[in-house]
Amino acid sequence: MIPFKRITLQDRPWIEERLRQSDFKSCDYSFVNNFIWSGPNNIHYADVNGFYCLISGVEGEIDYTYPAGSGDIRPVILALMEDAAERGIGFRLRGMNLESVQLMQTLFPDLFDYNNHRDFCDYLYSVERLTTLSGKKLHGKRNHIARFKDNDDWAYEPITRDNIDECRAMNTEWCKLYRCYESDSLNHEACAVRQAFDHFFELKLQGGLLRREGRVIAYTMGEPLSSDTYVVHIEKAFPEIQGAYPMINQQFVLHNCQDFTYVNREEDLGDEGLRKAKMSYYPDILLEKYVATLKNP
Repeated sequence: MIPFKRITLQDRPWIEERLRQSDFKSCDYSFVNNFIWSGPNNIHYADVNGFYCLISGVEGEIDYTYPAGSGDIRPVILALMEDAAERGIGFRLRGMNLESVQLMQTLFPDLFDYNNHRDFCDYLYSVERLTTLSGKKLHGKRNHIARFKDNDDWAYEPITRDNIDECRAMNTEWCKLYRCYESDSLNHEACAVRQAFDHFFELKLQGGLLRREGRVIAYTMGEPLSSDTYVVHIEKAFPEIQGAYPMINQQFVLHNCQDFTYVNREEDLGDEGLRKAKMSYYPDILLEKYVATLKNP
């Protein structure tokens, strides 16, 4: 079997070079994402012929991720298929964009079925749209921000060593409010968020926070993802404060994303509330991510 292992901070240079070579826009291809979710999602990686390969999940729900890197990918896919056979599990390869599917169809004609699952599509928005919020469709967002600014005792700040503990405290309060530890999904997210806070500076994350009357009431974190796309990994605000969510969204894009074409705000994972919130910004691209499974003989 392939010797998959846990992702560590020391692995970052090697992994990020493979991610750079592939230049995928999907949030699945972020070192930070893979690192902070490695515990909750049981993510391990291996170097297979110079490609970055991931295995994740638990018994009965194990997936491989389409490899990142450059060169001949066919023997890498074959090695992953052999690994699945040795583990006695069905081979399932996730995270493919349309170009990757087309390559797989060329390399392995009539071997796989390919399906896109709506719950795992990434939401990509133009930086210009999220900055200006122009047009009739986003009129409501502009109104929420205007109401937020009615109280002029507010401030936006980048997350630094001097204020990160205030963000951590705000997140703890948010988790108590939403009873994170009574929900598997929120509990898993809380674990990932703790990892992001604990390693914020080593991971070279960028972040922003909002204050109202001196109190931190929203924060967010992200990083460059590809040559033209920035990814927002985490965003929290107190929902009872009108305009807090659209305000932290706009301010962070304004201060951190202007050198990019798109902002990837990740998936909704089938959560109806998240889907409604993400669709309310009218994504420019709903990035499909295909899963390949072996056809029945």
